[in-house]
Amino acid sequence: MRDLPETATEIASLVTSGTIRVGDALARSLHRVARDNPGLNAIIRLNPQASAEVTAVHHRLQAGELLPLAGVPVVIKDNLWVAGLAITQGSQLFADFVAPTDAVAVARLRAAGAIILGIGATSEFACIGVTNTQLYGMTRNPIDPSLTPGGSSGGPSAAVAAGFAPLALGTDAGGSTRRPPAHVGVIGFKPSQDLVPYGPGFEEPVWGISVICPIARNMVDIALAMRVLTGQSLMSQIARPALAYAAHFGLDQPLDADVARVTDSAVDSLRRAGYPVETAAPVWPEGSGRADVAPLQWAGLAALYGAAFRHDPSRFGDGIADQIMRGLGLRGVEVAQAHQASHRMGETLRAFLGRHPFVITPTTPCPAWPVEDVAPRFIGGLAASPRDHAAFTSQANHAGSPAISLPCGHTSTGLPLGLQIMAAPGADAALLALAQDVAPMLAGQG
Repeated sequence: MRDLPETATEIASLVTSGTIRVGDALARSLHRVARDNPGLNAIIRLNPQASAEVTAVHHRLQAGELLPLAGVPVVIKDNLWVAGLAITQGSQLFADFVAPTDAVAVARLRAAGAIILGIGATSEFACIGVTNTQLYGMTRNPIDPSLTPGGSSGGPSAAVAAGFAPLALGTDAGGSTRRPPAHVGVIGFKPSQDLVPYGPGFEEPVWGISVICPIARNMVDIALAMRVLTGQSLMSQIARPALAYAAHFGLDQPLDADVARVTDSAVDSLRRAGYPVETAAPVWPEGSGRADVAPLQWAGLAALYGAAFRHDPSRFGDGIADQIMRGLGLRGVEVAQAHQASHRMGETLRAFLGRHPFVITPTTPCPAWPVEDVAPRFIGGLAASPRDHAAFTSQANHAGSPAISLPCGHTSTGLPLGLQIMAAPGADAALLALAQDVAPMLAGQG
């Protein structure tokens, strides 16, 4: 097991060539999960049918099928349906729910020969910025288990960072598969809206902003996953384009000193490599901020779960209970105003990306924080509001834009940080090509 490759691409190649067996990578994954997951709580359920899936993939290879993910263990977030497995959204309401079918994205991974290792923890209804639930407890950061990996895709991100699997699927409705990867030192790619089919699955609190996202440790595996998930190659060859750098993204958001230092250093590396970099940021209209769109989620949660909350509030965590209560108290005009704010936010970012095809920001204004806290208490030396750590990510969701978080260095105490790059809707191939070129330059940042 010690000599097995760590990447999905290499595992599939060696399995296809017969150099290693279909089940070898799974056996290593199960060993690592047994050894390390009790201290991390990244995977909340192993797949009892994994061995049967190995046998099925072996027979398919013997029959001559070409399987680009042959034998690759994958982790699926606990809000995406996996047929026959309990999928709970981290909620006591769904503790006994068994998915009746695969989500299309999961089915495509299986069709490509992937082996479902297990289910990665999510925050309740994927609507909290840390992965701590009444149902499963706290998920911890493999870099430092006293810290959180963030949320809501904390479990899949931690699982990839811990080496449990080379590939995972998360979801992202406001940065949930960019911020956790940044906090644990892996890559999270948010595609353009609807590029990867969403569902069948659970009802969404806010329709039209959530996407299914691959998480991996390298860009080759991200590209492979996207080829499987979309049925098309999204890699392209591009010249080194002009980049916009917006350290604060046009927002009044403080940065931790290490975030500012590392991000500036990463951008300087890109300049030295020949990328033209201009300092530029969107000008956000009044009433298009994070607080202005929050009522959409509150109202959506109240519509879906308000009746259950009224019946038994004890089945909901404090953070979700607060959001549902806020949603139940909203007036129709306030929800309409939030829809208008979402439209303005998306329109502003799309217009900016029409002038500057790529914009760089820090993925987060701070590194990971103590696992017991629902949010960092301070950012940049100032008291932080509960969603300040998510200042730079939700805009891409409301614009439908692709965005990626790449590891770009560490704080002075060794915690990972991420660099985010956004592109215009539909420019996924160009963004992936750019990310593949710059990722090696960023990896060695201090």
